Order: sequence, then structure tokens, then C-alpha cells
Amino acid sequence: MAISENTGDAAAVVRICMLGQFKIFIGDQMIDDNISRSHKMWALLAYLIIHRQRSIPQEELISTLWPEEDNDNPANALKTLLYRTRASLIPLLGEECQLILSQRGSYSWNHKLTCRIDAEEFDQLVTKAADRQLPSQVRKELYSQAMELYQHDFLPKLSDQIWVISFTTYYHYLYLDSVFSYGALLLQDKEYTKITDLCNQAIQIEPCEEKLYVLLIKALLAQGNIPAALSHYETVSDILYRVLGVRPSEELQNLYQEIMKEQKGQETDLSVIQQDLREAIAAPGPFFCEYVFFRQVYRLEARRARRSGGIIQIALITLSLPDGSSPTPALVDKTMNQVWQVMQSCLRSGDVVTRYSSAQYVLLLPTASAEDAAMIVERIINAFKQKNRKRFLILNYKTQQMDLDKIKVYQ
Repeated sequence: MAISENTGDAAAVVRICMLGQFKIFIGDQMIDDNISRSHKMWALLAYLIIHRQRSIPQEELISTLWPEEDNDNPANALKTLLYRTRASLIPLLGEECQLILSQRGSYSWNHKLTCRIDAEEFDQLVTKAADRQLPSQVRKELYSQAMELYQHDFLPKLSDQIWVISFTTYYHYLYLDSVFSYGALLLQDKEYTKITDLCNQAIQIEPCEEKLYVLLIKALLAQGNIPAALSHYETVSDILYRVLGVRPSEELQNLYQEIMKEQKGQETDLSVIQQDLREAIAAPGPFFCEYVFFRQVYRLEARRARRSGGIIQIALITLSLPDGSSPTPALVDKTMNQVWQVMQSCLRSGDVVTRYSSAQYVLLLPTASAEDAAMIVERIINAFKQKNRKRFLILNYKTQQMDLDKIKVYQ
């Protein structure tokens, strides 16, 4: 849904920015949406520019600008708005040339002016760059030019306008798709610094897109920047749990394993390693780990239990409303932190905990019987009830003994 281009024999070129701040340039003169003027003025200008290939009837503008507002005299309100808008545009071209024309009950952007719009140019650049027949270097240059244009989503200050939504969605997903295509080319050519710059810019625009963090972490690992890779993993993991209510994907979990492998450099002094291990086990309470490592601990404990004849219980604790539905994400995040604090005082140092989803913890309880597991979880629930005053939030749980017959043990 690209915005069509209209060029004419123009004495002046109008440069218009719509990706981010709304700006209109003619020569050295500029006005933007930071100036203290009517929100509807910018909505009117945007609508006329987007549909500048045609004349727009008065009724269409009224229904677009005042969709659900009662107005005793909408035609007069539109005329007043047009007058103020034209007056605001005078500094650009002066009174001798009008940017907005009127004719027989309809209005249009001046067709005699050549317009260059960043959104259109972005669309054209990424369309050319998507051509796999072009050399890689040419495609990268086209993508690079496109990224410079995309400062933010389409007309963010007009996001309350219904007609803007489809354009915003179109350009947003076109941008993300272009970032991934450009990133793949950079990754192929090992241009890791450019990837980190690209992803950091994209994350400012779309902070909840897991694939951006995957690409960024790959580049950071390739550069040996392990602390930054771990920091970004923790950031996206928190976003996935807290905002989206999902666990990291398998690809992201695999990257986390790579980070953990690379985090420790080579060490020849065994006493240094032992000191590090002593510090690691000194923390009181249960052992908390990411789900990807919880799976490894689960397998290790299963092997031990199968060889020794021991038993292991698994518990699932779920936070919910009394009817079983989930609370709001913000409340879930806050309350799940309270649940973790309770578990720290109620669980043993040999117990293992992971966050399975935004509102769930999974517990691994070695050497515990079914009765012991139920008693442990009940203790957590009772402690939570005493600490949490929001009585409408409850904890549900299930326990189950690990089925050792289904665990494969390799000799």
C-alpha cells in the first residue's frame, strides 16, 4: 500500500517527512508538528498529502477529521481549520503560492508542486533492495539508505487517527522485514558492528520483537562481547515473560547456552575455579535458573534418581484470578516477584526453580515424596496469602512424580 507519487513542473520541491516527526520543508524554510498548533491541522495536512493525487470532497474530510464528534456546523469548522492551516503554511512559500487548493466543494494538495516524501522513498528503496538479482553490495547500500530514512513509525503523533493505522502497520512491518533482510546480508559478510547498530536502532522502534535480539546477540557473540550479549538476553527474556507472557524461543535459548559457554575464559588455576564455585553455592534458598538450564538439571537429577532408586517430584505453581483467568501483565509481573521471594524462604537449597511462563513457576524437588511435595507447596501458598493482601489473586498448584521409566540413560 505505497503512497502514490505525483510530480509536476514545479518551481519548488516540497520535502515531507512522515516517518517519525511530521515535517514540511521548502528550501530553507520548515514547519513541523512540534509547533503549538491544532492537532487537527496536522491531520488535515497529512490526509491531503497522502491523497494528493485527487480532490477530496468536503464531506469526506469532515467524516475523517470529526468521525464521532457532534458538531452543529461541521462545514464551518472545516473552513476555519483550512484558513488556519493555510495561514500556518505562508512562511514556506509566501501568499503568492498556495499548498492547499479548493474547488467546488472539494480540496486538494497543489498538484503543481513536486513532493518528495520519506515514506515513499523508503518504500522504493527497500523494494529495489529486495531484488536478489542485484549484487550483495548494491542491496546493502540500498538498505542502508532506507534505514537512514526510517526514523520512527509512520506519523506517530497522529496514531489516534483511524485512517493512519493501515499506513502505520504497512510501513512498520515493511521496516522490520527490511531490517531482517539487511541483517542477513550483513551477517553473511561478517559486518557485525553494522548489525549491532542496525538492531539497536530497530529495538528503539520495536522493543518487543524477539528476532531483533536474536540477530543482535549473534553479532555480539561473534565480536566476543559476552557481557553485552548476556545483558540483551536478560532484557528480551524479561520482555517476553513480563509483556508478552511467553518463554524465550528455542533459538534464543540456544543462544543463551552459547553465552554461558563463552562467559568463562580459560583458567589453569584449579583453586580459582573452586573459589568461584564456592561463591556460586553460597547463596541461600533454592537454585533459580533459566528454563533452558532447568531442563539440563532435570535430566541430571533423573539420571541420579534412576541409578540410586530415589524419587523426584515436579510442581507447577500458577498465579490466577479466582475464575482461573490471568491478571493484567503488570500485576502478574509484580506478584510473581512476591511469589519468588516467598519461595526463597520456603524451599530448600537443593530445590530448583524456573519461570515457565509469565504466571507460572516450575519446581524440581529432589528426594521428596508426594506428601512432602504437597506440604512444601502448601507452605508456599500459605506464606503467599499472609504476605499478599490482594486476596483476589490465588496460587494453584499441581505435583507429579518424575516418571523415570521414560528417561533415557546413556552408558
